[in-house]
Amino acid sequence: MKKRKTAEQIVEILREGETRGVAETCRKHGMSEHTFQRWKRAYSGIGLDEAKRLRQLEDENGRLKQVVAEQAIVIKVQQDHMKKKGWM
Repeated sequence: MKKRKTAEQIVEILREGETRGVAETCRKHGMSEHTFQRWKRAYSGIGLDEAKRLRQLEDENGRLKQVVAEQAIVIKVQQDHMKKKGWM
């Protein structure tokens, strides 16, 4: 399975493609030109600082989703317990 690239890595590859050429950059990184163009549409105009911030926000969003999922499970268990006891 191929490892996904971080936003910072993608921005660096896009910059390299501007100077070296798309075809050569794609060969070097073992990717298709379609992927390069898709990344270019998604990450055009993003600098390294913005890419790092984007990665931090994605990580934080993942952690918050995990917390919400855990809380939903706790609530469901408590509701089931209350129904068994006849409190609901």
